[in-house]
Amino acid sequence: MPRLDWLAHHPHHSDTFAGWIHRQFHYEYASQPLADWQREFAEGQGNGDWQCLIALEGDQLLGGAALARADLAHRPDLGPWLACVFVDPDARGQGLAERLIEGICAEAKAKGVARMYLHTQDKHDYYAKRGWTLLENFQAWDQQQWLMVRDL
Repeated sequence: MPRLDWLAHHPHHSDTFAGWIHRQFHYEYASQPLADWQREFAEGQGNGDWQCLIALEGDQLLGGAALARADLAHRPDLGPWLACVFVDPDARGQGLAERLIEGICAEAKAKGVARMYLHTQDKHDYYAKRGWTLLENFQAWDQQQWLMVRDL
């Protein structure tokens, strides 16, 4: 079974994971070059902006999720955020995303966080089945988005 650990303990995977996120959510990063995002994401492992939990099989990176200080520019009043949820397509179907999400929520709760937020373009049903509720819909990146919340 894949193990979960903090990306800060495996910094050699930071650029790979940041690249996956940059490609998967390309519409959010359209104005940010990959190298700039990789630098921001790597720094975020130390400064708390993007604390990332990753899934590993041996030393192979399978996916990750982040506890983000801020993840939606037009809602700076909210946070922290579940962000950057991604599992490599070859590793899907094993429940890794759910384990990563629960790991991030457990970490937030251990830090005294009572409520977390996320935004999604197309996975609102997935999150709703896992205890997240709709806070509001909004338009961004030319698409309908769901802003969701979960009490911890």
